[in-house]
Amino acid sequence: MRDRATALLDTYREAGLRIVTAESCTGGLIAGLLTDIAGSSSVVERGFVTYSNEAKIECLGVPAGIIAAHGAVSEQTARAMAEGALSASRADVSVAVTGIAGPGGGSAEKPVGLVHFGLARRRGATRHLEMRYGDLGRSMVRLRTVADALGMLERALRLDQAAG
Repeated sequence: MRDRATALLDTYREAGLRIVTAESCTGGLIAGLLTDIAGSSSVVERGFVTYSNEAKIECLGVPAGIIAAHGAVSEQTARAMAEGALSASRADVSVAVTGIAGPGGGSAEKPVGLVHFGLARRRGATRHLEMRYGDLGRSMVRLRTVADALGMLERALRLDQAAG
């Protein structure tokens, strides 16, 4: 995954774009992976670990009503996290993740392994991805989430390049 992250950083650097992360269930693993690579400071603008609902509201500006109506683990919250991270930074692209890594905390409607992703760009619509990894164990859910967040960032750059 490190090689993939290095390639991602190189591509963003060449495009002159910066990234911000907003993480809940991964607790900073996405930013940690990216910033473990030398030279990442030219691409990674900042990262937010907003594990609690209060942090999502206070740091990212997620409306309390969204969390009350849909829960912290929802499409609406992931989108709001991504948009809030972008607004609270100088980055060009944000990726946000919120989910249930387990082993507890799941329900029939929101099982362990459910993760919602949001991706916002200065240009373009906010995107969403829902993944249901299943109860693979906390570490594996978090690692898969990091991998899929990298995938969203890769696709966002391809969309920007295609748009010219």
